[in-house]
Amino acid sequence: MRALLLVLSAAFLFACGGQKAGGDEISQALDSAAMAESSVDTEMINAVLQQIPSPLEISVMLRESGTEYSEDLLNPTANLSNYNTSFQKAVNLGIYGTDLGYTNIYGRNQDGIEYISAIKSLADDLSIGQFFDLVLIKDLAMNSQNLDSLLLITTQNFNEINSYLQSQNRSSLSTLFLLGGWVEAMNITCQKAVQSNSGEELKEAIGDQKTVAELLKLLLDMFEEESTMSEIRLSMDPLWAEFENVSITMTEGIQTSEIVDGVLVIKDGTESVVEISDETLQNITSIVGQIRNELVK
Repeated sequence: MRALLLVLSAAFLFACGGQKAGGDEISQALDSAAMAESSVDTEMINAVLQQIPSPLEISVMLRESGTEYSEDLLNPTANLSNYNTSFQKAVNLGIYGTDLGYTNIYGRNQDGIEYISAIKSLADDLSIGQFFDLVLIKDLAMNSQNLDSLLLITTQNFNEINSYLQSQNRSSLSTLFLLGGWVEAMNITCQKAVQSNSGEELKEAIGDQKTVAELLKLLLDMFEEESTMSEIRLSMDPLWAEFENVSITMTEGIQTSEIVDGVLVIKDGTESVVEISDETLQNITSIVGQIRNELVK
């Protein structure tokens, strides 16, 4: 599996509202129009963002691997009141989006409604809710049969949000959405892999995230002059170092083609071979858990 982002795209689904001013230096820096992002290459940011893989695959894989639904692995919506800065709101918007996707895949619609409410509140606070149709996306998110439509709509909306944030000198928020969603997805998957001993599938999926981790590092490095991002960059260093112990080898396969819904689809047959030891899995699980707990508290 290439993707470990659940439905973090669902973090960008909800209706508009006025922005509330943050009360500390992080919020002021992120919300300030004078924020020093002039040195950030927005075209490079877009190029990297487009390489982040589909947000749906890992949640489906978790269910199909036979792992049970675990509400205790999610970030409780009761924590919403703890998030007062733009940094906290952006990161946990991604985290709650992942949690919503997880509840959706397992058909836990009542839990999903709670996350929709929390996501709406954060989106309103960040003044990005104007891009979304709350009623439409709520209907899609509550019906796992509409995952393709949900992915298409939320991907389009994320691109619109990213462009808008860049125009407002707030492009770092796009990175924080993605980072929060990815960390939450990694945490859920790592915990399940360790708890369930469900064979090599989850283990390899975690190792395969080395590529995504490298992309996220590249994104965070683009904001190296921004003090608000320095702490999270430092917290990710041990994880990036541990991923160096993962080996990914690409093997060429036979190219195939088929007609899908009247469209010719060509598959190149290339596959990745992931090598990750039990020790490395345990270390990644521990590090990710520490990072995630700092982000949600």
